[in-house]
Amino acid sequence: MIKLSRKEKLDTKEKLKIFTPAMIVVLIGFVVAYQFVAPAPPRKISIGTGSPSGAYFAFGKKYSELFAKENISLEVKITAGSAENLKLLESDSDGVDIAFVQGGMSTLADTEKLVSLGSLYFEPLWIFHQKGLPLNRLSDLKGLRVSVGEEGSGTKVLALRLLGLNGITAKNTQLLSYSSELAVKKLLNGEIDIAFFVTTHRSSYILSLFKSKSIELMGLERAEAYALRYHYLHVFKLPEGVIDFQNNIPSHDLTLVAPTAQLVARSDLHPALVDLFLEAAEKIHKSGGGFESQGEFPAPKYLDYELNEDARRFYRSGPPFLQRYLPFWVATFLSRMKIMLLPLVALLYPLFKLMPPVYRWRMRSKIYRWYSELETVDLGMNKEDLTDSLDEYLLTLDNLEEKVSNISVPLAFSRELYSLRVHIDMLRNKIYKLRERKKQIK
Repeated sequence: MIKLSRKEKLDTKEKLKIFTPAMIVVLIGFVVAYQFVAPAPPRKISIGTGSPSGAYFAFGKKYSELFAKENISLEVKITAGSAENLKLLESDSDGVDIAFVQGGMSTLADTEKLVSLGSLYFEPLWIFHQKGLPLNRLSDLKGLRVSVGEEGSGTKVLALRLLGLNGITAKNTQLLSYSSELAVKKLLNGEIDIAFFVTTHRSSYILSLFKSKSIELMGLERAEAYALRYHYLHVFKLPEGVIDFQNNIPSHDLTLVAPTAQLVARSDLHPALVDLFLEAAEKIHKSGGGFESQGEFPAPKYLDYELNEDARRFYRSGPPFLQRYLPFWVATFLSRMKIMLLPLVALLYPLFKLMPPVYRWRMRSKIYRWYSELETVDLGMNKEDLTDSLDEYLLTLDNLEEKVSNISVPLAFSRELYSLRVHIDMLRNKIYKLRERKKQIK
C-alpha cells in the first residue's frame, strides 16, 4: 500500500480547506435551485370520452394505448358526452384531467379553469328518421317522437338549440333523452320517429343506420343560416353515393352542419403531458378522412377555450427538442433539471476558476509574510551605530529561521520556502561581516 508523504498529506489537506467551502456554496446553490424544479408528470391521468359505441370512446382507447408505451396510465372514462365531460373537468374530486368536448359548449363551463389543446376533427350532426315521413325542415318535426340525445351529451345541447330556433319545444313535441345506442334501437324498431346524433361518420351505430332500409338521413335546409347564427358550426355537402356507392347511399346530395371535436384540459395539466397528447393527436388524426383533409387536424382553430401556451408552442415549432430524440421520461427529466444549470454556471465554474489562484496565494502567503521581518532587519543595518544592535538582529534572524523551519508547504512551493531560508542566511552573513568590521575599527 502506497503511503502519502507528509508534504503530500499537507497538500491534500490544504486543498480540502480551500475547495470544501466552495463545494458547500455550490451544494447550497443546487439545493436552492432544486426548489424551483417543476414536478414530474403524473403517471396516472384520466380522459373523459362518451358512450362505448361512440367515437370519443374509440379515440380515447387509442390515446390510452399510445400513452401506455410511455409508461403512463391513461384511464378512459365512459360518460354521457361533452356536457358531462365539462362537469368532470371542473370537478375538484373524482373528475378527469382532459376530455373530448364538442364545439359550441363554452357557455356550460368556467372558461378560466379550462384550456384547449386544439381541435381534432369535424363531427357532423346526423338526423335520421323513419322512411316516408315528409320532412324538409326542422320545423316539420313538431309533434313527432324525437330523440335529442342523452342528458349530459353535446348532441342534446346542439339539438335543442336548433329545434328552439324553429319553435320546437317539449310543449309541442315529444323530446326524448336517449343514449345513442338506445335511440338507434328504438328508431330501428319504429318506437321513435327521428333521432339526432353528433359524431364522426366512423361510429358503428351511424353505419348501422345507413344500412337500414327503413331509415333515412335528413339534410339540413338553411344550413348556412344555422352556421351564421352559431359560428362553431361548419357547413358540408354530403354527395350522393359517398357512403355506399353500390347501394347509392345517400340517394341524393345532402347538406349537413358540423361542430369540431376538441381536446379540453384543466389549466394545470402538466406541460410535458400537453406535448404528449398533441404528439398522439398527430398520429391519430393527422391522416384525415371523411370531412377532414390530410394534415388539417389537429389544429389551433375552431376553439371554444383559450389555447394552452405549451400547445401554442407545439403548433408553432413542434415537440420540444429533447422529446424528438430521447424517450419521454428521459427528455422530461432533463428538461426539468435544466434550471440546475444555474448554480453550475453561476457558482461552480467561477469558483473553480478562482480556487487555484486562491490556493497559490494561500501557500505563498505562508512564506512571503516573513519577508517583512527580514526587511526590518535589513533597513536597521543601515544605521550609523550598530554596536548594540547586531546581536539583537542575529537573535531576530535565529528566531525567524526557527519559525520558518517549521513551515510545511507542498512540494510545488518548496522553491519559495528555500529561497526565504537562503535570504535569512544571506542577511546573517552580512551581519557577521559588519560585526567583524566594527571590531577592526576599534
